Amino acid sequence: MSKVLIIGAGIMGLSSAYFLQKAGYEVTILEKGDLADNCSFGNAGMIVPSHFVPLAAPGMVSQGIRWMFNSKSPFYVRPSLNADLISWGMKFLKNANTKHVEASAQPLTELSLLSKSLYQDLAKEPGFDFGLSEKGILMFYKTEKAAEEEAHLAQKGRELGLDMQVLNVAECLALQPELQLDVLGAVHYRCDAHLYPNQLMAVLLKHLTENGVKIVRNHEVTKIETTGNAISRVFTAGEEWTADQYIIAGGSFSPSVAKLVNLKVSLMPGKGYSFMVKEPNQRMQIPALLAEARVAITPMNGNLRYGGTMELDKINSRINMNRVKGIVQSIPAYFPDLRPDVPAEKEIWFGFRPSSPDGLPYIGRSYKYNNLIMATGHGMMGLSLGPATGLLVSQIISGAKTSIDIEAFSPNRF
Repeated sequence: MSKVLIIGAGIMGLSSAYFLQKAGYEVTILEKGDLADNCSFGNAGMIVPSHFVPLAAPGMVSQGIRWMFNSKSPFYVRPSLNADLISWGMKFLKNANTKHVEASAQPLTELSLLSKSLYQDLAKEPGFDFGLSEKGILMFYKTEKAAEEEAHLAQKGRELGLDMQVLNVAECLALQPELQLDVLGAVHYRCDAHLYPNQLMAVLLKHLTENGVKIVRNHEVTKIETTGNAISRVFTAGEEWTADQYIIAGGSFSPSVAKLVNLKVSLMPGKGYSFMVKEPNQRMQIPALLAEARVAITPMNGNLRYGGTMELDKINSRINMNRVKGIVQSIPAYFPDLRPDVPAEKEIWFGFRPSSPDGLPYIGRSYKYNNLIMATGHGMMGLSLGPATGLLVSQIISGAKTSIDIEAFSPNRF
């Protein structure tokens, strides 16, 4: 039986392990933490074929500069002479254009639709109850400018085969009549879905453990040895691990792992915040995105999870309360009867989205080592794209034809 070692137990690592175990591989996962709070747990739980426009898009540079002068804005780049950030920024500038957006739309859509179909299949498996709901997502807007932009995106989405419908206020109210609105309208991303990420991670971990996958917590990879053009051994605090194939799926920590084998992965951690508020009346049944505020709201198990912001910086444990206040203060502007309090710092979750400079993930074999596969860089769509990435990784390792063309996601493109 061929052995596979996965570095990282977020949604990419667990999804890869799921499909590899099904294909008959012996799988071990090394995780640097205790699996209590990585980025796969605290996100908005959205499955988003609607998100076919990458982060590197026209307008993001000028908008990002304006946001940097607002302490409560949804996007922030911490000024720094960090060489990695400067390099990332130059690549971002190069890709923030219409040509890149148009070239990325089809591969991102195919990856997202594959992932959604795999979630649908997974939800039918015994023991895989993770709150999958296919009611779509509503993208609300308050300004004519956002209305025009969203209508244009909806048209592009329909051209890609996605179910997206522009709604007026009355149509929005009809979907959730108990929820007050102060908006111009919304686009209903009917192609989207949502789930409860904490529950998903729990059932995945249980299934993998019960089916022979070895998950080793609190084991940070400290050294990797190579022989020729192959990885030969991995070390964690004195322990030695060997396998036939190796996968780096460490999220925002992937660059530091890759550096152990002299590989440079262009990736910046984008910190996001979220918090949960009880919603006994369950006025919101369909997840919401707030176009101008860049805030996500998802109903989860009788609660609402509020999330947002993107802070590009080194990995750190700081909580920027102004950013959290920005999330809280934006909500009543769209939903006058939803007025969450600013949460206590201990109630705020934060995680780091692994963001590539062109907004596309890294999925594929390394050019330098023939037994190393990269599965990282999914940005804000990590949970959404997990199953598809896991399936593709298993197909790459087995030598099978991949379900979709993965050239756009090559880890060797920079």
